[in-house]
Amino acid sequence: MKRLAALVLFLFLSACAGLEPRGTGDLGIIIERATGSVLVVDTTKRAILGRIEGLGDLSHASMVFSRDQRYAYIFGRDGGLSKVDLLERRIAARIVQAGNSIGGAIGPKGDWVAAANYEPGGVKFFDAASLAQLAEIPALVDGKASKVIGIAEAPGNRLVFSLYDAGEIWLADMTDVKTPWVRKFKQAGQLPYDGLITYDGRHYLAGLFGEDGLALLDLWNLEAGTKKIMPGYGKGQEPLPVYKMPHLRGWSQAGDEMFLPAIGRHEVLVVDRRGWKEAARIPVAGQPVFVIARPDGRQVWVNFALPNNGLIQVIDVPTRQIVKTLKPGKAILHLEFASKGTEVWVSARDDDQVIALDTETFAELARIPAQKPSGIFFTSRAHRLGL
Repeated sequence: MKRLAALVLFLFLSACAGLEPRGTGDLGIIIERATGSVLVVDTTKRAILGRIEGLGDLSHASMVFSRDQRYAYIFGRDGGLSKVDLLERRIAARIVQAGNSIGGAIGPKGDWVAAANYEPGGVKFFDAASLAQLAEIPALVDGKASKVIGIAEAPGNRLVFSLYDAGEIWLADMTDVKTPWVRKFKQAGQLPYDGLITYDGRHYLAGLFGEDGLALLDLWNLEAGTKKIMPGYGKGQEPLPVYKMPHLRGWSQAGDEMFLPAIGRHEVLVVDRRGWKEAARIPVAGQPVFVIARPDGRQVWVNFALPNNGLIQVIDVPTRQIVKTLKPGKAILHLEFASKGTEVWVSARDDDQVIALDTETFAELARIPAQKPSGIFFTSRAHRLGL
């Protein structure tokens, strides 16, 4: 009787709130960067469920989802950390925890979230329920603070991130979140600007802005330290101006190969994971920003910096050939695949639209109005490492 009464009460309250009981597996959010708001969307119906406002500076917003996919933790450029309830379409909690934040992560049990900060640097940890601060790792090297970027969850209740100014990679053991233990890998490379972790959680890569190449850390063999891979991939070529930094978090892995954006080059780099050597280069229409694989690994979709930021090119992985060039809209900033890869959503900032495309026929499926959209994030990310 108590269970029946609780169910009746829940249904009554949901009806009063105008909310239909539903699951969260097909939800997503779209960042509206200019207005400090997000759209909550139903990816099955390709429909807007609601808008949540008051989230601060979202000009470079990133986010992670709770394990039950109900909450999104949004990290704003103003240092804001917002906990958003996707079902009730409201801000559940919000704090301003730093002067400038660039990303974050969530623990494997979903009980803590971590924010990586540009200003004042370092990583802060918060209780996922209340956003009360639990701990902090200052990013100090020789008394100088460093920006923290490329933060990613690693297996074994660990967190890995890069120090941009110091050129180091740090690995934090979060077994006790209130007293994290940090292992530091020095001289990883000049100006690591972003980082990623492979699908299996074994390798962490940091792109280097200060030199050609990437830094690699094998999380199964920490005694080996970091090593450089792809050194001098632009050697002998005149450097091109970088109009927008490529995003390694928008990377691709297809089988034993990885597809990465080349800084300042009109190329996608193909790297063989078995020896971490260059396997090929694929000429593309401009400077790639995101290079993202369809979930089955058969296709890689690429968008670009100015002046080619209205284009998307699709690479067929077996042949390494561009099989389609699309012009879906103006200023394509982000791409997000549905969990099984049947469609991809892309944000066209200057058209104030998000466009859903079929990944087999490349046909347009829907256009969703949004205010200067940028990041698109689906709740299927909740169960993937490093996202």
